[in-house]
Amino acid sequence: MPKIDKLNINGSVRTIDVDESVPLLTVLRDDLDLTGSKYGCGEGQCGACTVLVDGVARRSCILPVGAVRDKKITTIEGLAKGEELHPLQTAFLEEEAMQCAYCTSGMIMSGVALLNSNANPSESDISSYMEGNVCRCGTHPRIVAAIRRAAKMMGARS
Repeated sequence: MPKIDKLNINGSVRTIDVDESVPLLTVLRDDLDLTGSKYGCGEGQCGACTVLVDGVARRSCILPVGAVRDKKITTIEGLAKGEELHPLQTAFLEEEAMQCAYCTSGMIMSGVALLNSNANPSESDISSYMEGNVCRCGTHPRIVAAIRRAAKMMGARS
């Protein structure tokens, strides 16, 4: 099987040596020690493993690393700019949009992808877009509020 020897992760090229069929999530967690993305269902259904690939939300548990060979990958670890959190990370804290926090990184990454494509989503837009991300603690109303808050914060920056 062909191998992958480097990936563009969080703005820097990282050296790896893995088979191209290995799931991206495995490479992130086991080879690069980027453990913010979580293993949930292993079938791309829960969203805990969501990362951005060229700005688009993707489920890293079912995404072969070979498919992202020449793409820009952003994980939760790469979302902040130095010490400054991304507005959605800040909004999650302000809205207390997490309990156990297992789903949080995937929720935030999906929310960022939504805000990248729709700067002012309605509550309905957010609920629809976030359907593929599961929160067993039931904090969905606070997650929606956090995304709305981040949209306002980001609009104020423009």
